Amino acid sequence: MNRRRLLLASLAGAATTLTAVLFIWVAQPLIGTPPPIPVPAADAQRLRNDVVRLSGEFGLRHHNRPDVLDKAARFIRDRFAAAGGNAVFQSYEVNGATYRNVVGRFGPRVGNPVVVGAHYDAEEHTAGADDNASGVAGLLELARLLGQQPPAVPVELVAYTLEEPPHFRHATMGSRHHADELVAAGSAPRLVVILEMIGCFYDLPGSQDYPVSLLKAIYPDRGDFIAVIGHMAGTAETRRVKAAMSASAPLPVWSVNAPAWLPGVDFSDHSSYWRHGIPAVMVTDTAFYRNHRYHRSDDTPETLDYRRMAHVVSGVVGVIRDSERDRRP
Repeated sequence: MNRRRLLLASLAGAATTLTAVLFIWVAQPLIGTPPPIPVPAADAQRLRNDVVRLSGEFGLRHHNRPDVLDKAARFIRDRFAAAGGNAVFQSYEVNGATYRNVVGRFGPRVGNPVVVGAHYDAEEHTAGADDNASGVAGLLELARLLGQQPPAVPVELVAYTLEEPPHFRHATMGSRHHADELVAAGSAPRLVVILEMIGCFYDLPGSQDYPVSLLKAIYPDRGDFIAVIGHMAGTAETRRVKAAMSASAPLPVWSVNAPAWLPGVDFSDHSSYWRHGIPAVMVTDTAFYRNHRYHRSDDTPETLDYRRMAHVVSGVVGVIRDSERDRRP
């Protein structure tokens, strides 16, 4: 009997240890409060104005409307340039039509860049306020802030085309072209941060869902936080981004490192960089696990929380400032 009790106690202890290790590996909890990173405050009204314009004037931003995508691309390029960035198109053809990524470069011209990206196309049945005018508006506000206080490391802001179906997961994605060209040029980004839906927040209990029930025991049931998503081998960059965002803005930041087969983990442009082993994370409001207007006609500007969206943008500035501590060329 004593041996049996000892065995059961040992198994229980091992299970507890395994659970603790799994929690630390997946959720990357921060020990203590990270020291503050001083950053300029993002402007919530500017974010609102840009989401309204992208969702209105350029609302039909889908693959069957290359003319609308082209107008949106030129708008983004002009804003990058107006902020002081070196703004260029990265153009390519698909089925005889030309599509364009928009790249805005800030800071030093030489060195391993921090890449911050967001797709500007939308699913064809929606104006795409949260998905993903919110991410692009975040890029435009980042451009303004970086233009005012230039970074000490190279930063590339990239607005991607053709993230949405039918191009999702295919070589025609804009982020695939950007990642492939970085590799071909021998450029090694120190970090890639993808802004994928950053404007939907709820304070109500039960407003946050998850792909598996186990995660409900670890993470909040209120959709009042921003999430940093990394793959299983990318715990270091996930933890660093989480810490920097937490140190830069008054918004709860949770993170998860999970395998790509878990639904949603690789559902954006960061997967294009994972293919090359480039450190990349997604910053997101968790999309359809919170926002029930995902890919619907009611994904409109008035449904977003621009105050908390501004905190997300300030948090990303903090990630860039934190990267300046890395003295690689």
